[in-house]
Amino acid sequence: MAPQAPGTVPLWPLWPLALLAGLLPLVATVLATTLSMQQGLVPSCNPFWDGCTSISRAARHELPNHLFRALMLPAATLQALVWVLVARWLVQAGAGGLGVRWIGPLGVLAGIALVTYGSFLGTEGATYRWLRQYGTVGYFGFTCLNLLLTGRAVQQRVHAGRLSMPRLLEHAMVALASALVLLAVGNTIVAAAVGEPLKGRVENVTEWWGALIFVLGFVAIAALWRRERVGVGLSLGVSPR
Repeated sequence: MAPQAPGTVPLWPLWPLALLAGLLPLVATVLATTLSMQQGLVPSCNPFWDGCTSISRAARHELPNHLFRALMLPAATLQALVWVLVARWLVQAGAGGLGVRWIGPLGVLAGIALVTYGSFLGTEGATYRWLRQYGTVGYFGFTCLNLLLTGRAVQQRVHAGRLSMPRLLEHAMVALASALVLLAVGNTIVAAAVGEPLKGRVENVTEWWGALIFVLGFVAIAALWRRERVGVGLSLGVSPR
């Protein structure tokens, strides 16, 4: 895995993989929510502003649930793979330190958490509800940490002259992680200050915007890899007899 230099054998670009890892959950969520609204399973509204439903509720029943899980489970695997590749790319770009070494393991944990959430979505019972909550918190937490760690490593490589990119792209992942933290803090303050139904609506809005931030995070990784022409290739050799 390395940046592709001019005149070398073409590598398979990795940016479509990161883009797919980000867009697949978006497609799953939009599809499930649209179908649930059409079938009357959830109210029809703009959940980013109205907070009339959560992602979990929109994808909890019948066909929307099956479609959501069918797309979300492979998306979790793709996202875990992307984080492992991000860690290796940063190491090859000269980034070091404990933070970079944790990106791969944290990404795998985030993928496992997302699989846990998706696998038990639509099931009933206290244990399954706990597993869904664990999956949600784990996925949001580990992915947020990875956005921050990756963003800081990219900024350090840019300052060291190892990477060159527009300032917007350089600061994108740190800004997204910071926005997610602010959302969480704001949600906590509102939850302590007000009761239902406003509390529930704010929680739903926070969930939708947080999910969108993660989509944008993988889009930013795809843009970084495309700009740096990061790819992988196969090296075939013949063993002597």
